[in-house]
Amino acid sequence: MTQELIDLRNSILEARYTDALAIVDELEGMSRQAILRQIQSFLLRLLLQLIKNQVEQRLTNSWAASISDSIRQIKKLNLQDNKTAYYVKIEEWEAMIEE
Repeated sequence: MTQELIDLRNSILEARYTDALAIVDELEGMSRQAILRQIQSFLLRLLLQLIKNQVEQRLTNSWAASISDSIRQIKKLNLQDNKTAYYVKIEEWEAMIEE
């Protein structure tokens, strides 16, 4: 990402705004992918805890805390900065869970 920031700075200084916007788009894509990886990580943790709960037919305090924390983190990560859109849309959850 450091090289991208250097290229962005140079593009702006050299008034190559089309290049600068392309770099911004690339950085936004990288950020989105990082957030989706984090969501997937918490989703995996959530699913593992739910499976353990189902198999063992009991819920320990630590499992309950892990489940609650995973849900809270997924909700927080999924809400975009503008607070009106989500990274993972409703229709995309099933595919993400199956993955």
